[in-house]
Amino acid sequence: MHRPGATLGFFALVWLAASALFRKGWVRDRRGLAAAGAAAALAMVMIDRPGLLAWVLFGLALMIAVQSVRVRDGEEAWRWAQRLVVYAVVAVAGPWIDLFRLNRNSRKRGRTLKLSGAVRLLLLPVVGGAVFLGLFASANPLIGELLSRLRLPPLTGDTVARVTFWLATLIAIWGVLRPRWRRRLIALPSLQGRAVPGGAAASVTLSLVVFNLLFAVQNGLDLAFLWSGAPLPEGVSLAEYAHRGAYPLIVTALLAGLFVLVFLRPGSETAARPLVRGLVMLWVGQNLLLVASSLLRTADYIEVYSLTRFRIAAMIWMVLVGVGLALICWRLLTNKSADWLINANVVAALLVLTIVSAVDLGAVAASWNVRHAREIDGQGAQLDLCYLDSLNGAALVSLVELEQRAADPVLKDRVAAVRARQMATMQAHQADWRAWRWRDARRLERVARLAASQPLTTPVPGRRDCDGWIMPAAVAVPTIAPAPVAPPLTSEAGA
Repeated sequence: MHRPGATLGFFALVWLAASALFRKGWVRDRRGLAAAGAAAALAMVMIDRPGLLAWVLFGLALMIAVQSVRVRDGEEAWRWAQRLVVYAVVAVAGPWIDLFRLNRNSRKRGRTLKLSGAVRLLLLPVVGGAVFLGLFASANPLIGELLSRLRLPPLTGDTVARVTFWLATLIAIWGVLRPRWRRRLIALPSLQGRAVPGGAAASVTLSLVVFNLLFAVQNGLDLAFLWSGAPLPEGVSLAEYAHRGAYPLIVTALLAGLFVLVFLRPGSETAARPLVRGLVMLWVGQNLLLVASSLLRTADYIEVYSLTRFRIAAMIWMVLVGVGLALICWRLLTNKSADWLINANVVAALLVLTIVSAVDLGAVAASWNVRHAREIDGQGAQLDLCYLDSLNGAALVSLVELEQRAADPVLKDRVAAVRARQMATMQAHQADWRAWRWRDARRLERVARLAASQPLTTPVPGRRDCDGWIMPAAVAVPTIAPAPVAPPLTSEAGA
């Protein structure tokens, strides 16, 4: 089964155009036009670099565009989420609902086509056509050869995956062209106006004092060891100190944000007290410093152990957590509603996800690792060629640049082997029109320009592992035949 190529983006554009042609109502709605514009941009992203995230965001934008004319202005993000979930669930049953309605309408009009009638209708043309086709096949070798080559596709995992994919695609297309579910949605449960256990003003104030003191200790240690560069205690390395705290501290910041959301709603008696508001502002500020320290911890860890796509995604997530904390604080200061907070966070998350779908994080990680490799500048992390090899072509340009810069002949040969394997795989994919990608075409053009200025190295022949090292040839172990066993003595021989 081939990888998804630029055809996925062209298919998305055709789907969007068909939706505009057959569902014309949303074209006159400003929200529908905005969502359609986002869907078109994501389709262009998939022409350049198809991926699951871009496909999911495209489907989300298309559903919003189709549903826009059915939703009143000012609808909150969480109600949009309810609507889209219900819409997706109902769309799965949409084709079967339409078949049932078609059959019911046919019965009302007296045009029901019974199974026996269909059999009588098709029996003569099918049987007669098969007989004549068989006679022609025996009389004409061209027809006979053609029929002998016809085979049903084998029932393999690839076939099942293709059928499942196209069935899901047809259901999704049907659901967009025939949107359903006009009913009014009920409101989600809310804590508004409800007393929270342990949420008395005195308890919240005391909690904020305790939390601020604990956070001050943690932030003080970070300021001393991370930000100012003070020496760590014996047996604790900077990499260990950074790695152990990066992700747990983000969970801490999330719990802090949840505490503020639950116990300090705008307009509540607790939130109206000046002392509480001051303690909250101080605590949110400490949480933002905690997020910044987590980012610095991750950066320090990357300096020692290189950059990966997961670590880039983790840093992006940390920034989003910081934005969420700042929005919570702003909501408390300006008495904004919960709907405003949800809408602001959804907009920030969708904006970041859209940018991530267009940017190749693997290429970013490969470029950074090559520029800061210990083998190049003597200071960075040790180069992990196995990780660059696992990026499926995203590291090709960086590998070529490293190959041309490497002074060590052994390193140059290893990099050339990994680069040659990546380049051959990409060229094979690009030769298939279904798997062709615009971004990979630009990568190959970039490699061709680099090779024109400095020819690429031909690696030493031999089987290579993921790190470019030549794998030792398997040594055949001679088998030793067992010694023949003497036949047992018979009674006659014994005699």
